[in-house]
Amino acid sequence: MIKKIFRWVWKAMLWFFGLSIVSVIIFKWVPIPFTPLMVTRIIEFKLDGNDAIYSHDWEPLENISPNLQKAVIASEDANFLNHSGFDFKAMQKAFKSNQKGKRLKGGSTISQQTAKNVFLWQGRSYVRKGLEAYFTILIELIWGKERIMEVYLNSIEMGNGVYGAQEAARHWYSKKAIELTPREAAGIAAILPNPRKFKASNSSSYINKRKDRIMRSMRHMGSIKY
Repeated sequence: MIKKIFRWVWKAMLWFFGLSIVSVIIFKWVPIPFTPLMVTRIIEFKLDGNDAIYSHDWEPLENISPNLQKAVIASEDANFLNHSGFDFKAMQKAFKSNQKGKRLKGGSTISQQTAKNVFLWQGRSYVRKGLEAYFTILIELIWGKERIMEVYLNSIEMGNGVYGAQEAARHWYSKKAIELTPREAAGIAAILPNPRKFKASNSSSYINKRKDRIMRSMRHMGSIKY
């Protein structure tokens, strides 16, 4: 009996590793049509008795303004171009802050956020965090920084039912993603901690202050080289 269970577990693990690696390889080239979060949000809309809001339009990275690429790096992951998927200094800082009872972003990198959004469910558990680390390593090895940024900017939630840079640019500024100015890009990046609560345009004073901080960081960044 124990041997059968062990064999079953071993086969399940082999299937998981095989399928996960194959899926990461496929999505190195194929646009990602939807994410688990998108499905979750549609279900939430339906359960609340509302019409499902879903706006998503994939665009290659060359059609997304470098301003937005700089803005999300400045806002979400200053060391994105230099780390290997994990920013341990940011994690340590977040851990110390949380111990003091302060609220700070969790130290997740753009790579970790991409792995979580594309391959995993929402929520917090040790199992999910372990799988997040596993997929982060895979996409860093197989995709590389440029593809990670492309997937990130096409997949994350940037408004209520709004996903990806192209739809965010249309929703907030009535223009294409390639046309975003530094201020507009900073506006989208500023709301990412809670894009269903905050507004990138006609923003609150809190978001406007975040925009100012992001723009200051963007000014010190050179051209992005992946």
